[in-house]
Amino acid sequence: MKIKRQKQSKKTTSFYKYNFCFREPYQILIDGTFCQAALKNKIQIKEQLPKYLMGEVQLCTTNCALKELDTLAKNLYGAKLILQRFQMRKCKHTKDPVPASECLLSMLEETNPHHYFIASQDRELTTALKKIPGVPLLYIILNTMVLDKPSESSLKHVEAVQLGRFVTPTQQSSIQTRKEKEGLSKDRNDNRGKKRKRKSSNPNPLSCLKKKKKPMPQQPQKTDGEKKKQSRHRKRKPAGGKEAAVSSNPTTA
Repeated sequence: MKIKRQKQSKKTTSFYKYNFCFREPYQILIDGTFCQAALKNKIQIKEQLPKYLMGEVQLCTTNCALKELDTLAKNLYGAKLILQRFQMRKCKHTKDPVPASECLLSMLEETNPHHYFIASQDRELTTALKKIPGVPLLYIILNTMVLDKPSESSLKHVEAVQLGRFVTPTQQSSIQTRKEKEGLSKDRNDNRGKKRKRKSSNPNPLSCLKKKKKPMPQQPQKTDGEKKKQSRHRKRKPAGGKEAAVSSNPTTA
């Protein structure tokens, strides 16, 4: 049974790791009700919780949770001693303390930016926390600590992110850093609508060159053989020249 619970815990923790960027050491906000249940069932929170989550943890609480134990019955004194050992996280109610459930809800805000686990036995608090996506819940049942399965709001949030309907704050910050690295800042995006003025540049030096005149086609030079043929044709006499010369001579008559 213990191995089965550890497997379920590992599966749930990996869900928050990969979908909501939870990292070790895990910060666990604890109230007086969880300490009272651990004291009653003889559970060592500081020793058993890291083994159950299989990772380093930081146990913390708020001033309002301690003040609440002061106002309750004296039998919660042991729970107060346990809660005092944990790290203190600053809340918004330093002057006017509020109930622990209200204080823990204010620490988570709307998106649980500090990635807190919540350890509490308060049912009203746990029902309110299930409406906030990305909030792991811890409680004690039958002498054992249990990490609750992801709530419906967490599952719907992850589904919306996978379908591209929602962008997480961590994704927005990573997109902004990438834009700054690539030079796509807001100033550059604001200047997209403005027309850029063209800079006056010197003319192309190739366009300034004068056009070269094309050389006239040269006639092929005549060879010595062609010259001799033409001279031979010129020296030839017309046919019948001798007969005309004899008829014109009177001595031959």
